[in-house]
Amino acid sequence: MTDLAQLGQKLSDALPGAFRAHHALVGELTLDAELGEIVRVMKFLRDDPECEFKILVDICGVDWPQREKRFDVVYHLLSLTKNMRVRVRVQTNEEDSVPSVVSVYPAANWFEREAFDMYGMAFSDHPDLRRILTDYGFSGHPLRKDFPLTGFVEVRYDDELKRVVYQPVQLVQEFRDFDFMSPWEGAPHIMPDGQRAASGNPGKKA
Repeated sequence: MTDLAQLGQKLSDALPGAFRAHHALVGELTLDAELGEIVRVMKFLRDDPECEFKILVDICGVDWPQREKRFDVVYHLLSLTKNMRVRVRVQTNEEDSVPSVVSVYPAANWFEREAFDMYGMAFSDHPDLRRILTDYGFSGHPLRKDFPLTGFVEVRYDDELKRVVYQPVQLVQEFRDFDFMSPWEGAPHIMPDGQRAASGNPGKKA
């Protein structure tokens, strides 16, 4: 079966109650699954003869701070035998845990750890759920949209103490003024005294 719309309907019929919606767009099928059904859904997608999505390409997150269920956990699967891709999404919040799919796709181990580290999403039954990119004492989750761009602390090596130290972020200057010019107009000629040339065509000599 190669028609994505038919595949979406087949999955809805085969797994009643497992999906909230499904739709096909730009050559990929997106399945909005119920949180508690994700393991059953992933097993079916991997093992069903008409699916055979054997490869877990990625697990990523999306943060919607204004939504009641703040996070989307997005799984991308690939079937080499059927030459198809599918996207599975579940919604969760900061309190609920997402069932781990490591038992179905061992590659999910580090992907789920990354989502935990970057977004703070918890995965139940994960064999080793801990930070993977940030330090163990890191505060917050960098890919949340309410995380400050400058972070909370900076890490540096103190030559006097001979160890790594943490200290509050300090900006060198409070305000930075960038002069962004249109790439279509080109950079105006800068005069020796720092003033711009009066000519509207920087490449034309007076």
